[in-house]
Amino acid sequence: MSNNRQLTTNNPATPGRVAYLCRVFTFRPSLLLAVGCAALLAACNSGPTEQQQVEAAEKAVLASHDTLMAQMGQLYDLRQQLQKAPLPDTVLAGRQRRNLLRADAAMMGWMHQYRKPADTVATEAKLRYFAVQQQKIDSVGRLMRQNLDSAKLVLQQAPHAAANPSAQ
Repeated sequence: MSNNRQLTTNNPATPGRVAYLCRVFTFRPSLLLAVGCAALLAACNSGPTEQQQVEAAEKAVLASHDTLMAQMGQLYDLRQQLQKAPLPDTVLAGRQRRNLLRADAAMMGWMHQYRKPADTVATEAKLRYFAVQQQKIDSVGRLMRQNLDSAKLVLQQAPHAAANPSAQ
């Protein structure tokens, strides 16, 4: 009898061992649920795929572009206001108008040079490209914001700026 028991415990393929394993897993749904949750958690923690990373990088660049494009009208409006406003410092106003033109040109230049990488380009190369493009569009954004803010400050020097809030 002890030989039979020894065979049952040492040999995983014996009918007694199989029956025991079936009882453990059949009557333990919480164990199955725990294993399933652990597998799901591991899958969730694996992070985004390479394709998802590329898509996210491209979306970030294009979102920055779209945000800046929404401000392009302000560049034009402020240039027109600077030209028409009776400012005490016309040299400063002229310089600020040129700065607004530079910001506009920087945006146009970025749009002219931007090219979405072909599908055949390696993932790492696409990610590098989008990282460089993000740096470039961020630089354009800083230039635009700086010059928009400076133009508004210059326009506040106009004698009628306090009476005409639309000039601000």
